[in-house]
Amino acid sequence: MDARMFGLETPLMAALQHLLDVPDGDAGAGGDKAGAVAASGPTRTYVRDARAMAATPADVKELPGAYAFVVDMPGLGTGDIKVQVEDERVLVISGERRREEREDAKYLRMERRMGKFMRKFVLPDNADMDKISAVCKDGVLTVTVEKLPPPEPKKPKTIEVKVA
Repeated sequence: MDARMFGLETPLMAALQHLLDVPDGDAGAGGDKAGAVAASGPTRTYVRDARAMAATPADVKELPGAYAFVVDMPGLGTGDIKVQVEDERVLVISGERRREEREDAKYLRMERRMGKFMRKFVLPDNADMDKISAVCKDGVLTVTVEKLPPPEPKKPKTIEVKVA
């Protein structure tokens, strides 16, 4: 599918389209037939992660005492979803949706997205890294990151003046 069909001819969309059009066999360095040309291109891991991030929509809400990250995850169980914090401030939501394999059934149409998914969010400075919770209910994952209480304003120190 071409982004021009929808009037999306921005440089960002062109870069995303380029990343999504790279076949798995052409991405990556080391041992490829293309040699030096492939070494300058994106790695297979980068392309896989870019595809996973582009296909995982999320809502981010700021509440009075917390931040909420909401991601639709229909049909996934807790074993298929991973929530972790990298580099002390990056929230990573990832996992994989696998296709159910049965020998007595064949697919006539496959429209639901299968494969890996991932989103990364840089958390603000006032996020409490010790108070992160994740709940998946009715196919919707909600990750809540509590906010740190605001620092108390410093009170001025009063110094007694002595008269000599």
